[in-house]
Amino acid sequence: MDTLIAAGRLLFAIPIGAFGVQYIIYGRFLGGLPPVPPWTPGAPVFAYLTGILLIAISLSLVSNTKARLSASLLGIGFFLCVVLLHTWFFSASKISAILHNGTDRTRAFEPLALAGAAWVLAETLPNEKPSVPGTRMLALFGRFLFAISMIIFGIQHFEYAKFVASLIPSWIPGHLFWTYFTGAGFIAAGVSIMIKKYGRLGATLLGVMFLLWVAVLHAPRVATHLHNGDEWSSAFVALAMCGASFIVAGTMAKKS
Repeated sequence: MDTLIAAGRLLFAIPIGAFGVQYIIYGRFLGGLPPVPPWTPGAPVFAYLTGILLIAISLSLVSNTKARLSASLLGIGFFLCVVLLHTWFFSASKISAILHNGTDRTRAFEPLALAGAAWVLAETLPNEKPSVPGTRMLALFGRFLFAISMIIFGIQHFEYAKFVASLIPSWIPGHLFWTYFTGAGFIAAGVSIMIKKYGRLGATLLGVMFLLWVAVLHAPRVATHLHNGDEWSSAFVALAMCGASFIVAGTMAKKS
């Protein structure tokens, strides 16, 4: 197995399990914690069930046991959460919020990107019984979902430049420069993955960028706000995105 895919699978699986632990700890659905939006009814029972399922899938991916099936189901679950729950079964107000509100848009496209990466991962894993049909088509669609999500994130860096700049640690100079630079990087990586030109390089650099964010931006914030669930969620989302980027990079042709 490609080294990038192997590393990406672990970096992707561990946060999925961490999301599950958070659901069990809090017993409810929270904004910013993928994949279920906070207005979903059924807590705490459904929150606990979601947590247990995510932990089980994480263990399956880490141990590589029935991992192809687990990755496929994870992608389906995350995708349905976005299409149905984040839009609250196609409510005009919820769809409008995703289109016009950066927070709602981010919370929708994060699980969408992770769904895409899960389908890309599924195709790389050994086929086991019960077999999962259509993994090739799901992987192609998943790569598109991941790419378009990165482009959306990049556009948001320009749209909400001042807010993004405020998140950068004070000891790093040139906050607006780095905001625009990373926004351009998101867009470039997303386009390169979509058109399969320098896609492997773009996705790899994207994964490195997310990993640097975990170490430089999120880890210090978590350390100083240990009881803040939002900080933990943001850190694990960044780590999952890092793994997802490496998974996508590992499946792109080297010649691209």
